[in-house]
Amino acid sequence: MGNTDTIAAIATPFGRGGIGVVRVSGKNVPVIAQAILGYMPRQRYAELSKFLDEDGSTIDQGIVLYYHSPGSYTGEDVLELQGHGGPLVMNMLLSRCLAVGARLAEPGEFTLRAFLNNKLDLAQAESVADVIDASTSQAARCAMRSLQGEFSVTICNLVQLLINLRTLVEATLDFPEEEIAPPYATMHNSLDVVREQLERVLTSARQGSLLREGAQVVLAGQPNVGKSSLMNRLAGEELSIVTEVPGTTRDAIRQSIEIEGVSLRLIDTAGLRETEDPVEKIGVAHTKLVIEKADLVLLLVDSHLGVTIKDQKIIDNLPQGVAFIKVFNKIDLLKETSRTKNEKDKSEVYISVKTGAGIDFLRQRLLEAIGWRPHSEGGGIFMARQRHLAALVEAKNFLEEAAKIIKQKNQLELLAEELRLAQQALSLITGEFKADDLLGEIFSHFCIGK
Repeated sequence: MGNTDTIAAIATPFGRGGIGVVRVSGKNVPVIAQAILGYMPRQRYAELSKFLDEDGSTIDQGIVLYYHSPGSYTGEDVLELQGHGGPLVMNMLLSRCLAVGARLAEPGEFTLRAFLNNKLDLAQAESVADVIDASTSQAARCAMRSLQGEFSVTICNLVQLLINLRTLVEATLDFPEEEIAPPYATMHNSLDVVREQLERVLTSARQGSLLREGAQVVLAGQPNVGKSSLMNRLAGEELSIVTEVPGTTRDAIRQSIEIEGVSLRLIDTAGLRETEDPVEKIGVAHTKLVIEKADLVLLLVDSHLGVTIKDQKIIDNLPQGVAFIKVFNKIDLLKETSRTKNEKDKSEVYISVKTGAGIDFLRQRLLEAIGWRPHSEGGGIFMARQRHLAALVEAKNFLEEAAKIIKQKNQLELLAEELRLAQQALSLITGEFKADDLLGEIFSHFCIGK
């Protein structure tokens, strides 16, 4: 991607609409504006204008906006042509921009230029897509906070604490001849502060990742235990066919739902049992594959029968590490009340899909099982991607090694290296901190003066 090129693209979704926008960014914007408008528009002033073709005929008429560098989204000169939102008109207008000095922008290139021109850091740039792709209101709010820089500021504050500690360690290494005992207690206390802050950020980031990614929840169990009925109850509509005939569900049925702002992908599966029906066999095999990829399995059990040998076999065959909740259905037949129960850290919920009793209990246990914790409108949660989580976990591991070294009160060189690697991992999140910055930080805090 050449940052010296002028790029253009249709900035509104494909299809018919009342308004369509063609965006242009780069050094050739004045030339393109003159060719299409016949004049240079005023900065940050919306005005009605004709959009002209090569022969002077009018392609369209609409609003023009001009942003002069660096006061634009990309940090370059930007021209926005807002016309009627028909696909043909938009393509004609884009073709005109390409003919007079622009090239077609690549995916994400406007935001890439915003990053390269220091208008956004990496975390903010990624949150642009997260705002657009948000599937719940909480996810949208969290993504907007990240776009406004809350996540980045928190990471930068954490990095600054780490820089201060590195500065102290590096200074101790630089002056061994001073015969002063290294301030291990101060280093230890400072490291504890950094680790506590990092743990809080990691917790918030994991919550944000749930908002962004959602979770895949598989409904599993023997035939006729109420999987399809529970799917319909949670989704609030009749999605799965419900009959008393075992094996009715042959293929996985998927539906997205929202609970407390968290997006969940429900999958109703074929009943797990031995069968000679070739079609049902395929459904059972598919169920096993879906379970392997699940974040959580709701294992439905007939409360009248309890956990049978066949149910236990299903539990024993669940993939290692997959979380599951045993859901005892049909309590209405036993005239029992809905309730929850924990047995050896495995959740049990007693419900009646038919009457709706216990469904709210199940929703809460479901969220707890995937790691969600209630927040007020998503406050304090950062919209995090997997690379952010990986970087935070990597930094945490380096800091754990640093803590071990401090306790041993030796090998300051190894301590300095662990802290450097932790900072490097955190810097990957925003992409802002450079290795050379540490040198300037050291000189600004200590009077080297020689």
